Amino acid sequence: MKHLWRRRNLTWLGLLLAFALVIAACGDDAATTTTTGAATTTTAAPTTTAGPTTTAAPTTTTLPPGKPYGGQAIYASDQEPPTLNSFAPGGDNFIVAIIGQTWTCGTQEIDGFTLELTPELVTELPSVANGGIMVNADGTETIKYTIRDEAVWADGTPVTGFDYEFTYQTIMNPDYPIFKQIYEDILPESVVATEKTFEITLAQPTVQAELIFGSILPKHAIEGTNFIADYNDTGYLGCGPFKVEQWQKGEFVKVVRNDNYWKTDPETGQQLPYLDAIVFRFIPETASMINAFKAREVDMINPPPAVETIEDLQTLEPQGASVEVLSGPIWEHLNFQFGVNAQGRNPGSYNHHLNYRKAIAHAIDKEQIVDEILKGQVEPMSSYIDAFAPTLSGAAWDQYDYNPAKAAEYIAALCAEDGVDCAAVPPKAVFSTTSNNAARVLLSELFIDMFAAAGIGYEPQLEDSSLFFGDTLAFGLWDLGEWAWVGTPGFAGLVGIHDVFDPEAPPPDGQNSYRWGTDEVTGQDAAGYNQPAGLQDEHSARFAELRDLMNATVDTDAIIGYLGEAEAILADQVIMIPLYQRLDPGAVWADTIAGYKHNPSQAGDTWNCEFWYRLDLG
Repeated sequence: MKHLWRRRNLTWLGLLLAFALVIAACGDDAATTTTTGAATTTTAAPTTTAGPTTTAAPTTTTLPPGKPYGGQAIYASDQEPPTLNSFAPGGDNFIVAIIGQTWTCGTQEIDGFTLELTPELVTELPSVANGGIMVNADGTETIKYTIRDEAVWADGTPVTGFDYEFTYQTIMNPDYPIFKQIYEDILPESVVATEKTFEITLAQPTVQAELIFGSILPKHAIEGTNFIADYNDTGYLGCGPFKVEQWQKGEFVKVVRNDNYWKTDPETGQQLPYLDAIVFRFIPETASMINAFKAREVDMINPPPAVETIEDLQTLEPQGASVEVLSGPIWEHLNFQFGVNAQGRNPGSYNHHLNYRKAIAHAIDKEQIVDEILKGQVEPMSSYIDAFAPTLSGAAWDQYDYNPAKAAEYIAALCAEDGVDCAAVPPKAVFSTTSNNAARVLLSELFIDMFAAAGIGYEPQLEDSSLFFGDTLAFGLWDLGEWAWVGTPGFAGLVGIHDVFDPEAPPPDGQNSYRWGTDEVTGQDAAGYNQPAGLQDEHSARFAELRDLMNATVDTDAIIGYLGEAEAILADQVIMIPLYQRLDPGAVWADTIAGYKHNPSQAGDTWNCEFWYRLDLG
């Protein structure tokens, strides 16, 4: 994948931002990319030195009223973590986050049902509305965290503001190779810690601050150690529902119940977690992992998003499996090049004409696209916001139904406006994308009949991904293009995606490869960047204002308003066309494991592991 900015920690439990704005440039179809109740006595799972290899059988049979306690769940992964320490080099690996959800804790987490940020260690997420965030007269931003009274570490010690302060000091330690962006903006003299509060002031307001302090460190357990070197294989003291017991390299990681866990089930009042243990079994080969699931040697998997694999797993549903296929964070979109180099690809490009872009929007049959490429497993996208915060989506692209006749009307209006005989010389689209991605190749084939029905000429010019995601995107050497972006829940990611359409940010210093609204670029060593201004009008100017406004405030109500207006501009002006979100499947043997809920975000499926319980006890 091609990263637009320095990669940030993608582990939701990591110390940094979960926001990762990257081009999904993979060549294959798959992306490679709670108050404390009375304690309940349980029988701990026996210590083992070898990973489970046959069945996911329960280890205990304790059955108190309500949901049953005991047993273990086995989660299979095709990756093994390079470290258990999300702050250390290699800690941004996704499997580190998956395992880390079971034993670490932080300020916020991602709810698997709503895909929205929710508070974990704090009573509520700081905001302008609740007084947790204040923008000061001098332009700084003060954030105050209030820690839950019931939150304790696995040894029973309360979580305090001093733990937050120690986490900040650890991140800023110059001897540790920890990414410090955003934390560097904290004014050191502003840090104030108490037993149950922590306050900081940043040099300037930023919505990105909603994702900091995603994982908190226990001062009393770590202070005086070499944090980066000492906790790679064992994990440090956490405050999650489980504790790291064993890492058998090449085989499994086992976490066991944290008897001092501080959350309860709101439905039953029972102390969490229900399971005695979770075993993460490492099976590098996808086929072997699928076969292990079929044989019930593992309880749950996140298989690759290949349609054939999903359909294969769905045949197991009559036997008790549950396969949940969700729209993932990677979203594909059709787009236009507004720079002069589009003429090099297509000398007759009409990308600057709104009637032409609207014709393209009505010519595209999104339902057929998802039926053919994804076998109808997901719905077409109504907006790019669907991939970030579905509840905020204005479904702005729903105005463009599949309507070849309407598309033809727009083409006729275009030709009349331009004084062109469209019957003799119909407008033509030259389509470019990656040739080594089967889904995109199929898309290029589906476009043939769609464009013909609308009276639009069509020519596919596909390229190897190394070329397409190289000079083609960098220099704007396409006419009609298609690729994917990666979204993430929360305002930080949603605000950030607008940078790629920012008229004030042409390449190479900016990310607006579409060159919509961009100024002339000169003086670059790589001559391909030097280009005249792109398509500029009052809409691109207003979008640039909105982009700046949403980046200069932490008022979420104001941001929502700016987002809605920005979404409408991108849709009404057809700057691009969201197509679909890639599949993100999760599979579990639901006749034996309850409480599991697939989460397609960076949080992963262990986001609510404390609620998992076995149905086959007793």
